[in-house]
Amino acid sequence: MHQAPPLIARLLNIIVFLGFLGFFIKLFRPSEANVLFDGASLVLYVIGAGVYIANIVKGMRAVSAGAWAKGTGTVFEGPVSGTVVLGREDSLRVLSASNTILALVLVGVLVLQAGQWYAERKDAAEVDDGEKSEGKGKRKNQ
Repeated sequence: MHQAPPLIARLLNIIVFLGFLGFFIKLFRPSEANVLFDGASLVLYVIGAGVYIANIVKGMRAVSAGAWAKGTGTVFEGPVSGTVVLGREDSLRVLSASNTILALVLVGVLVLQAGQWYAERKDAAEVDDGEKSEGKGKRKNQ
């Protein structure tokens, strides 16, 4: 992403911001399910953003700059400056593990949102069934 055209980076930032905005809006609806499901989804979303910023962006910058340790504590000057501890294979392993973690976290967000939808649908169906059974009981008594 760091070497992509500015339009792509801006589009990604807008999408991430809209995700946060949607979670914050849904979090303030007065329902226990919203607080639980949306709160957990928001925590997972923040974890995903943190993994992306801390590991994936940093790893991609190291890959594009070619900042690999050729020994213990190689010093590198350039876009990624400082002491580089990891070698090429280890850096790519961290990058791939971070992508896997990010995928699992985002799937967790989707599962929580689907669970919330299912729970609300099931609750509405139970309320409708309860109202129908009360209506039949009143007709029999009259």
